[in-house]
Amino acid sequence: MTSNDRGQRPATVMHVRCPDRLPQETYRQVLELLAGLSPVVQALPPSAALVELKGALRYHHADARRLGEVLRVRAISRLGVDLRVGIGPSITVAATASAQIAPPGGVLAVGPGQVADWLGALPVQALHGIGSRQAGILHDYGIHTVGLLAAVSPATVQRLLGGRAGRLAADRARGIDPRPVIPRALPASLSVCHTFDPHVLDGAAVRTALLRLVVDLAMLLRRRGQAARALTLQLTFAQGGSWEKTRRLVEPSAHDDDLRTLAYRLMDAAGLQRGRLTRITLRGEDLIDAGQVTQQISLDTTREARLAAEKTVDRVREKFGPRVIGPAAAFRHAS
Repeated sequence: MTSNDRGQRPATVMHVRCPDRLPQETYRQVLELLAGLSPVVQALPPSAALVELKGALRYHHADARRLGEVLRVRAISRLGVDLRVGIGPSITVAATASAQIAPPGGVLAVGPGQVADWLGALPVQALHGIGSRQAGILHDYGIHTVGLLAAVSPATVQRLLGGRAGRLAADRARGIDPRPVIPRALPASLSVCHTFDPHVLDGAAVRTALLRLVVDLAMLLRRRGQAARALTLQLTFAQGGSWEKTRRLVEPSAHDDDLRTLAYRLMDAAGLQRGRLTRITLRGEDLIDAGQVTQQISLDTTREARLAAEKTVDRVREKFGPRVIGPAAAFRHAS
């Protein structure tokens, strides 16, 4: 059977998996490549995405597998990134297919007429949406493949896995998944970084570098008329490992004090002992226009004075340069 079999939804859903730990800027570039194939792209951060190809097939005069191959070649040639591309008639089939591709990359297309046989032969834990706990329960009852799961009555699966989870598992084992691909762009972000040379073990120097990053990020956000809903701190170590954590601000902000408080909490959460750092990256996440931030009436006169001083400092920086003025602590232990 072909992907255009009568009465069956064609294989037009593409699920794309990028390499783990892909830098966010590169991930954004992958999303731009996807947008070149189809206007219906749903970002699934940090490293995956969905694409609806229905209109793209007509526009590009190509089948879905061909578009997947074109995408992969473009990602390798332009970004140096290989992708795992799964294609099917539903999100579940496409996402299950992409997970079956061994790294670094490849394309696997499953046509509507192939779904039952292809899914049925897979181990139950391979079905997209089935977690390890659910797979363990199913194994306890002798349900080891997706085909066996599809053969069990939905009512029984609901009793084993619970109401909603059981319904979804029973449907998806049969290839039933009516969810559409919903266009969703990756929320805007802005990052600043500091590289240590030589490798730094001095905690005071690390703290100083972090404060400078906070000041730079806040200034850039205000200059762009934006505010961050969250901060991400990424630490890269000399041994080759890295640590990353994201926390949300109480309310969107582009002010030094707010960003500094959260950045210090993130650094404290890292629990650094004697790890030598080579790089710190601070990223403002989920950016919005500053005009959308609700202005709260504050009775904190100290904070209000700092915000007023911040505006003056910004004007000085605009005229004389970003490093001419700032917190005294940000100019110590420079490396």
